[in-house]
Amino acid sequence: MVESLRVELGARSYPIRFGSDLSSVLAEELAARRAAGQRVAVVTDRHVATAQATWLGSVLRDLPTLVLEPGEEGKSLASLGRILDFLAAEKLDRSGAVVVIGGGVIGDLGGFGAASYLRGIDYLQVPTTLLAMVDSSVGGKTGINLAAGKNLAGAFHQPRGVYISTNLLATLPPREFAAGMAEVIKYGLLGDAALFADLEQTPLVPGSAALAAVVRRCCAVKAGIVSADEFERAKEGGRALLNLGHTFGHAIEQVAGYGTYLHGEAVAIGLCAAARLSRDLGLISAAEVARIDRVVAAHRLPVRLNDPLPLAALQAAMARDKKVRAGVLRFVVLNALGTATVRADVSADAAAKAFREIGAA
Repeated sequence: MVESLRVELGARSYPIRFGSDLSSVLAEELAARRAAGQRVAVVTDRHVATAQATWLGSVLRDLPTLVLEPGEEGKSLASLGRILDFLAAEKLDRSGAVVVIGGGVIGDLGGFGAASYLRGIDYLQVPTTLLAMVDSSVGGKTGINLAAGKNLAGAFHQPRGVYISTNLLATLPPREFAAGMAEVIKYGLLGDAALFADLEQTPLVPGSAALAAVVRRCCAVKAGIVSADEFERAKEGGRALLNLGHTFGHAIEQVAGYGTYLHGEAVAIGLCAAARLSRDLGLISAAEVARIDRVVAAHRLPVRLNDPLPLAALQAAMARDKKVRAGVLRFVVLNALGTATVRADVSADAAAKAFREIGAA
C-alpha cells in the first residue's frame, strides 16, 4: 500500500510517498517523464549501487547513472563538479530531471547539483538510509561542506517528489541505522513528547513493527515546520528548531575530521550537549538530561566523544556555523522534553561547559 504526505509550499509543493517497496511507482514516474521527452539521469553512490543492484535495475533500467564514492568527506566541490559535468555530458536541458538515490550525503550533493545546473532543474529524492528518510530528503536543503565548516555552500531547492521505500533499510549497516535514530530522537525532543516516550519505553530497532509509522511521523513533523518556514527566516522557532543538537554536532564533525563520526553520531553527542546547556539555563532538570542520555545510549549511539577534542577548535568551528546571525550564534535548547526554542543569549562560557561535559578538552 502506498501512502502519501504533502509538503505544502504553494507552487513548490510536492508529495512524500511511503511504502515497503515503491519501485513500480518510481519506475512509472520515470517512464512518464521520458515519454514526455524529458532526459533523466541518476546520481547514487557505490554502497547503494552494490547493495541495491537488483532494485535499481528494476527501476532505472537503462538510465545514465553516476556512481560516486560514499562518505561525508565526498560532500565537496570536487564531487559537485563531477555531477555538473555528468549532467552536461548527458545533455540534460531545463526540462530534465535528476534522480538522487542514497543517504544524506548523496541527497545533499545531488540536490545541490540539480539546483546549480542550468540554474535549477527538477530532481526526485529516493532516500536509502533511515537518516535520509526521516530528515534530510525532506525540505529542500542542499549543499556541500567547505574546509571552513559543514554545509556552508548550498541552496534551498525543493524536490519534485520523495519516494520512501522502507524495505531498502534491510541492507543498511547497524551503525548507519543507529545514526538515523539520532534524528528520530531529535524529533521526539523538539516536538513530539509521545514519540520520545515511545522510544524510551521500547527502543526502535531494524525490523520493528513501528518503524514505518515512525518514519512517517518524523516526516509529518518536518513537513509542517518546512511549510511554515521554508527558508529558515522565522524570528522565533520555525525551521531553526530542526538544528537541535546540530550546532554542537557540526563542530564535532569538522574538528574530528569528516568521516570520524557519522553525521548522526555527532548529532547524538550534540543532543546530549544541548540537554546539558538546557539544564544550565534552568529549563530542564538533571533527571531529564539523564533520560535523554539513556535513550541515546539505548539506540547504540554515543553520549560523549570517543576521544577528547580541543575546546578552542570546537568553539572556532561553532563560530563559523551557518546559524550565526549578525555575529551572534543561536542555540536550540529544550524548554521541556518535547518542546524546543531558539536562544541567542547563550554565553561562550555556557557553551564551553556543555562541550566539556561531553568530553572536550
